[in-house]
Amino acid sequence: MASKSKTKGSGYERDMAKFLSEKYGDSFVRVPNSGAYIGGSNNYRTITLSEGQVRSFKGDIIPPDTWKYFNCECKNYADLPFHQIISGKHVAKLESWIDQTMEVAEEKDFNVLFIKITRKGEFVMIQDKEFHNGMFVQPGVEYQSRNHGKWWFLGSELFWNKCSAEVESKSTKGTN
Repeated sequence: MASKSKTKGSGYERDMAKFLSEKYGDSFVRVPNSGAYIGGSNNYRTITLSEGQVRSFKGDIIPPDTWKYFNCECKNYADLPFHQIISGKHVAKLESWIDQTMEVAEEKDFNVLFIKITRKGEFVMIQDKEFHNGMFVQPGVEYQSRNHGKWWFLGSELFWNKCSAEVESKSTKGTN
């Protein structure tokens, strides 16, 4: 039987896949038995997999075939120290999430973190390279990752209202 936290995380991954499917009118699916199948010490598996198979195991959500540069992680947690993010401090939890996202990332990927915090809301984190020094994501909060440069942390609703078309474009054509 799955742990309560695993069930909570899986549910959020399914919710995000459904949201993306409805938003873009295409099929997004939660990665079965989501976890680091090709990440971290399991990276050797990419040697024997096709490009499509690698895409299927990257991140938490399998995008449609045309979204070959989409890489996302979904996190559903009870709490997050927002005060540390706002004050520019490093947050160990965010660092581990960003590391997890980036360990399977390829150069042209659109890398994104979808975050749900219990009784606080839903948020998105994206790399700065994706949105030209925050041009599209203001009033997001800048976060400097120790290993992966500048990211932006912002409310989910704001993100989707401002960036839906950009997400699709970068996920289908690749990033610069």
